[in-house]
Amino acid sequence: MSTAVPTGDVSAAASGTGGASGGLPPMLERMRAQPKLPMIIGGAALVAAAAAFMLWSRAPDYKVLYTNVSDRDGGAIIASLQQMNVPYKFAEGGGAILIAGDKVAETRLKLAAQGLPKAGGVGFELMDNQKFGTSQFAEQVNYQRGLEGELARSIESIGTIEAARVHLALPKPSLFVRDQKKPSASVVLTLMRGRSIDEGQVSAIVHMVSSSVPDLDAKSVTVVDQRGNLLSSARGTDRGLDVSQLKYAQEIEAGYIRRIEAILQPIVGATNVRAQVAADIDFSVVEHTDEKYKPNQDPTQAAMRSQQSSESVQQGGGAPGGVPGALSNQPPVNPNAPIVGPRAPNAPGTPPPGTPGTPGASGAPGTTTATTATAATGPSSTRKDTTTNYELDRSIRHVQQAAGGVKRLSVAVVVNNRDSVDAAGKNTSRALTTAEVDQIRNLAKEAMGFSQERGDSLNVVNSAFARDADSGPAPEVAFWKDRDNIEIGKTLGQYLLYALIALFAWLAVLRPLMRRHAPPPPAPVAATPLDDDTPPPVTAHDSAPSPEESLREREANRKKADMDYAQQIADKDPKMVAALIQHWMNSNEQ
Repeated sequence: MSTAVPTGDVSAAASGTGGASGGLPPMLERMRAQPKLPMIIGGAALVAAAAAFMLWSRAPDYKVLYTNVSDRDGGAIIASLQQMNVPYKFAEGGGAILIAGDKVAETRLKLAAQGLPKAGGVGFELMDNQKFGTSQFAEQVNYQRGLEGELARSIESIGTIEAARVHLALPKPSLFVRDQKKPSASVVLTLMRGRSIDEGQVSAIVHMVSSSVPDLDAKSVTVVDQRGNLLSSARGTDRGLDVSQLKYAQEIEAGYIRRIEAILQPIVGATNVRAQVAADIDFSVVEHTDEKYKPNQDPTQAAMRSQQSSESVQQGGGAPGGVPGALSNQPPVNPNAPIVGPRAPNAPGTPPPGTPGTPGASGAPGTTTATTATAATGPSSTRKDTTTNYELDRSIRHVQQAAGGVKRLSVAVVVNNRDSVDAAGKNTSRALTTAEVDQIRNLAKEAMGFSQERGDSLNVVNSAFARDADSGPAPEVAFWKDRDNIEIGKTLGQYLLYALIALFAWLAVLRPLMRRHAPPPPAPVAATPLDDDTPPPVTAHDSAPSPEESLREREANRKKADMDYAQQIADKDPKMVAALIQHWMNSNEQ
């Protein structure tokens, strides 16, 4: 009987029991029961929105955290601010970092604990804001601080250095040479974690500091790292050789070895010659000056530099003599010559002709008179001095010998025996002949630049190499004992183990998980016409039904609930159901 009852009418008849309200959610039912509840919720939302707008519109009071920081320090500071969730912004031009004013002091302390900013030293910007009336001592101190800061910044620009500090000891200038003192410097380096600095970089730092300070010698610069290790110790002064000099000597020796082996390999084979070179390198810098004078040459062919002549003539009486006093200092009296007439030629006492003093001796008449007059005049003396200076041959030679010259070479060359095949077809080795060894020696001499005056030595030895000394071919190694095969087997086994582990993980873990959490796709269902009373088929694997299917499912559930309710009423009160059916029949007839 219940099947004949229209479900729509039964639902309408039973709407007074709550059928109409059963379709609304509980929240909407409570809001319909309490009309003031929406007003309360709307007012609270409006108040919250107003408070949020006020907090959002109120901008914090930003103040300067740091100014004039380097790019590296700025990036580190911003990264730390992001980790601490501190809002920040940049000033116009990016010259300063700004944060909230109430967090400046706290943030600076936290950043200082992290060692930021690292480049805290100041440079020559100290000299920008000089006050009027600053003393000379204060100016000198500021200049020294600025110079130290600039040097530290330059050193920190090197990639392996994290931080640097420079200390300068600049003495006060003095007017006296003996009181003057040379400046000195000390550099403390903080290297990056896991990085090191080589001797070339240390030398570059030393020369940069010494070049930046007047009268600062490179030997007066000390470089120390953060662990207290002295990096600038004896860069060639104490040890005699530094790393660069030893490297240079090794390059020289390797160059000679390559030249010798390159010229001998085409003759004896690439694996049949070995050469070693020991080079004695002179790293001393020598300055030599010679000044030589050649022996005296012929004065007539020599160039005259200067000539000096002096002539002295003295005429008069005899030399003063007698006892010193007034009598000996009297001037001489005029001499009186007696007048004597000429004698007869044959007179007794007359000298013969030709005798000196006679008129016939000089050949000129009147000579005697002149001679007598000259003799009667008194004694006379003449002195003439001549000094002549000639140019001398002079040779001056100034020689400066550069460092790195080769003083001596010692070369050793060993050559393997030649391989040959005898009449029986067996491989044998024979020693080189004397001519072949001499040829190799001559080629090695030309390749090394042999110099007898320099004292070079060359030794060429012909001997069988150790690998050729074994008699017969090497015994064959079993396949499983060969090292190469063992390495190949280990590699293949390793990859096979990885493949087995991956297969086990797929079969035992991944595949069951995928089957458990990812159901198979739905099977195709034949399309069947559905009447109004029959609900659509629902499968267990439908995880996300469409809106139409959901609506039909709800309608089917509602119809089923109405049918169950009508059946329950018919079972409880059949008379009321019969009266209701009779009423429907009478109304239909009318």
